[in-house]
Amino acid sequence: MLLIDVVRVSEAVTRTSARLGKIGHLAELLGRVGPGEAEIAIAYLSGELPQRQIGVGWRTLQELPGPKLAATATLTGVDALLTRIKAVSGQGSQAARKALVGELFAGLTSQEQAFMLKLLSGELRQGALDGVMIEAVAKASGAPSADVRRALTLRGWLPAVGAAALAGGVAQLREFRLEVGRPVSPMLAGSAPNVAAALEKARTPAALEWKLDGIRVQAHRSGGDVRVFTRTLDDITAQVPELAEAVLGLPADDLVLDGEVIALRPDGRPHPFQVTAARTSSRTNVARLREETPLHVFFFDALRVGGADLLDLPYSERQEALARTVPPGLLTPRLVTSDPAEAEKFFTDVVRAGHEGLVVKSLTSPYAAGRRGAGWIKVKPRHTLDLVVLAAEWGHGRREGKLSNLHLGARDPETGGFVMLGKTFKGLTDELLAWQTERFLELADGPADEWTVTLRPELVVEIAFDGVQRSPRYPGGMALRFARVLRYRLDKHASDADTVETVRSLMI
Repeated sequence: MLLIDVVRVSEAVTRTSARLGKIGHLAELLGRVGPGEAEIAIAYLSGELPQRQIGVGWRTLQELPGPKLAATATLTGVDALLTRIKAVSGQGSQAARKALVGELFAGLTSQEQAFMLKLLSGELRQGALDGVMIEAVAKASGAPSADVRRALTLRGWLPAVGAAALAGGVAQLREFRLEVGRPVSPMLAGSAPNVAAALEKARTPAALEWKLDGIRVQAHRSGGDVRVFTRTLDDITAQVPELAEAVLGLPADDLVLDGEVIALRPDGRPHPFQVTAARTSSRTNVARLREETPLHVFFFDALRVGGADLLDLPYSERQEALARTVPPGLLTPRLVTSDPAEAEKFFTDVVRAGHEGLVVKSLTSPYAAGRRGAGWIKVKPRHTLDLVVLAAEWGHGRREGKLSNLHLGARDPETGGFVMLGKTFKGLTDELLAWQTERFLELADGPADEWTVTLRPELVVEIAFDGVQRSPRYPGGMALRFARVLRYRLDKHASDADTVETVRSLMI
């Protein structure tokens, strides 16, 4: 199959707003892929690479060669070249990688080049999310979507699951088993505005667990071998020796556990998230970093213990197996209750301790890997700020032609200006997008470029966020975490916006 076929379907999915329409476009293409092409096509259409990371940053993507006139690049040929790029290492690797990237782009048309640029930079947003792709795989293969989801639970990588479904239907999907050493997609949590609402969703009594602001980990042990994977299924065993040692110290030697690693201060309060993230991502000087910033692990679920798979058991039974295997000091603190007042106090205490909030869990829920639902519900305290919109970026996909991504600024009384704290495009309805695009163009300050429109700092927007963290990316040295738009404050002037000092006081 030619790459251009995938590119055209990607563009069709982008232009299609209806879910069934997206599924139809994807399923039609998947019905035509060859046996060695299915995994590549599904990965590309999901905005991913089969190689995951290939070491190509934005600098490598500058000064690319001109496009070809005719589309001749095949999926397998492009995939092979990306594999070669990933394999480059050692002295001179940057130049060698850039040369291979040039070779790749020299073989693509302008349409294909635009697609590949978005794919490599992680900016391919066409609406082919996992749920849509699962239904497309089911439609193209004839397998029930429930079987596709179940296989994804066990395999953790949708392109591989889709390729199996297209090759062998239900029979091949049912060959997937939970394997120690192969990560599964983690179960995800829905959200609720408060603890009482979460308890109602979970059908009390429910378990309330601390929500730690760390790195999600899945620990696999087979005998004396331990491997640790992240939420994105990357292997970080070498970066977290403390966790590997803790798992090796457990009485069971055939198990899979779900948990969180986090860097804690001596008083037990958490370091800022980026401290934990930097520690777990570093592959060098691990022994020194371990001494300087030790990690603590807290397990909250058991997927396999003593060779027995527990995925389909209710939460309460998985917890019993976990408690038999893991000492209390390595377990996430939890409370089982149906009393809203008791639950609210537990929530208040965990937030005061510096953690993110709670995850409220149904006692009867199985481990629904890779899915959000009523089985787990997260509750976080909501912070809000009134900030000024400094600029906006043109949107992609269904937001094409609309000014979407907001540059947010806090007021600086000392200079009379504004300090940028980050960007967000979350929380915007279609009505808000249309309104703000028209309003932003009225507030445009100077000529707009291809990507961004700079605005006169007059419009105040109320932003909800989960916290403030240190960040060298922005002038103020800090950034909002998970910022989202609540509403525009047309009743306020820019002089009423929150100050930099107010934001700084919220920083962990």
